[in-house]
Amino acid sequence: MGAQDGPTLITSVQRALRLLEAVSTHENGAPAKQLARETELPLATAYHLLRTLVHDGYVRKLADGGFVLGDKLGSLHSAGSAQTLLSRVRPALAALRDELSTATYLTFYEDGEIRVAEIVDGPRTPRVDLWVGFEDAGHATALGKAVLRELDEEARRDYLSRHHLADLTPRTITSVPELLRRIESSPLAPAVTDLEEYALGTVCVAVPVHSGDTLGSLGVSLPVDRQAQLQEIRARMLPIARRVSRSLSLTI
Repeated sequence: MGAQDGPTLITSVQRALRLLEAVSTHENGAPAKQLARETELPLATAYHLLRTLVHDGYVRKLADGGFVLGDKLGSLHSAGSAQTLLSRVRPALAALRDELSTATYLTFYEDGEIRVAEIVDGPRTPRVDLWVGFEDAGHATALGKAVLRELDEEARRDYLSRHHLADLTPRTITSVPELLRRIESSPLAPAVTDLEEYALGTVCVAVPVHSGDTLGSLGVSLPVDRQAQLQEIRARMLPIARRVSRSLSLTI
């Protein structure tokens, strides 16, 4: 990089941000000439930056030649909001990890899929080897089964119709009726367990959480030789889950 490249790049970024600010003030769009005038940029520079912003999705060009903010900014805002929510609950997840000496997980049910949003682990509390994505293993994980247990019958039926109950270990439940029976009759309800169904040598327990109207689950994984502690762990997780739900449901 040349000696003058740094300041030049910084100036370009500053100009692009000024254009974005100007575009944001025009709900119905504004032409390049007007935006150049408002930002005090040469028209050629404004055109060049606007073309780049359009290409990358930060700005959208209307049929009449005006420019409005693009969908990419909405995605960035959504991602930022999600990060803000997660930052609220990471201390609680870390505290749960340290108290129980377990890796801690948080999932959400979004767009019909069970997705891991956060994992808090450490050298002495390693996460389970995620050798199969959680989106394809909801039937074999406590985190997934905690979500399935809370779904209404129609949503649960829809999920199971779109996901094959793959045989991940000799203990994996691959029968839909048996899976539903065990979910509905969990002795630790509202918690559910995964007893070496996702990975041999590992057991998990999970409880439901909510982020506003979005369903999720809070879970921990531990070696199978600690299986006798699941009832005690479940009792500690329930108040933490309520606290996490309250934090997640606060308006940003």
